Amino acid sequence: MLRDDLRTLWTEPRPPGAPARVRRDWALLAAGLAGVALEATLREDVVWRPVAVVFAVWLCLLPLWRRTRPLATVTLAFGSVVLLPVASLAAATREPVGLYTGGVVLVLVYALPRWGSGREVVLGGAVILAAGVLCSAMDETPVAENLVGLAFLLLPGVLGAAVRFRVTAHERQLEQVRSRERERLARELHDTVAHHVSAMVIIAQAGRVLAGTDPSAAVEALEGVEEEGARTLEEMRAIVAALRDRGVGAELAPPAGVADLERLVRTPGGRLRVDLGLDGELDALPPAVDAAVYRIVQESVTNALRHAVDATELVVRVAAERHTVRVSVRDDGRRTGRGRDGYGLTGLRERATLLGGTLLAGPGTDRGWHVEAELPRARTERGAHTRPGR
Repeated sequence: MLRDDLRTLWTEPRPPGAPARVRRDWALLAAGLAGVALEATLREDVVWRPVAVVFAVWLCLLPLWRRTRPLATVTLAFGSVVLLPVASLAAATREPVGLYTGGVVLVLVYALPRWGSGREVVLGGAVILAAGVLCSAMDETPVAENLVGLAFLLLPGVLGAAVRFRVTAHERQLEQVRSRERERLARELHDTVAHHVSAMVIIAQAGRVLAGTDPSAAVEALEGVEEEGARTLEEMRAIVAALRDRGVGAELAPPAGVADLERLVRTPGGRLRVDLGLDGELDALPPAVDAAVYRIVQESVTNALRHAVDATELVVRVAAERHTVRVSVRDDGRRTGRGRDGYGLTGLRERATLLGGTLLAGPGTDRGWHVEAELPRARTERGAHTRPGR
């Protein structure tokens, strides 16, 4: 078990999306250089002042590469930290060589488990421990104080590992939400198309039986419709089966859509008055878009009922234009400073993106929470296939 855990740690890749440099890196560099200048100027007991200043500036520069080169920066920094006491011991100086500003290396200790791969964390941790032990061995302070100092040195690394674990867990939850939304969308597409394709197969079979006069062209066309419909249904079930949970069969039930919004907005208890407005041709929407509109309104209404403080009204607008469908949901609740952009809206963003649309959610300018979505409906027009001539 321990061997497997160590192997897993050793093969752990770096976290994705590590930024090279951000604005706070330059602020950290400026603060470090200012600290070096002040300490070198005001402190009178600095030994080998030029050497100490050069090393301190070197340590202030290394954090600029702490995310992209965590192991290299740790090795260079702690190699320098060990080199100074060795030189001081060889020269038999009474005072330690170096500036207190060199404590910026603690940032590198944090960055190693936060941004490094498993191999880099193990090797970098060994470098840090070795440097700490060597410095403690060359120091004349008591063992207990050295142990406390070593624990203080490793504390930023523990913090970096905790932050990495928390971010990874959050990203994993978001990915699970996106996967569930893709699965739900695939199931809805399958169920809707399965209805129509199944009907097409049945009609084609009946047409072949009822072709009493047996016109060859009609029979050939019916056979083609039957064959193509059966093949489409079989291939779609095979593809979508990979997205379904195991043990779940085909659920041939059409998903809820725009026609079900009237029932949805009848909120129990009457705490919120819902103003529903439907505009445009909403009867012939593609099934995926129809279901997405319902899901967006459903999630927004649910969030308003749960989180809208002192809200009295919820305004829902669904407008169908020539090429798009726009959905707007707004409440008049009091702004509390806390957002409602949870996993439900993350899933809806994923669904809107898969359909080629967009979804924005955030606090209103004055009060409440606003959800705005735009979905394409041109798929039914551009995606329509003309029947080939024969």
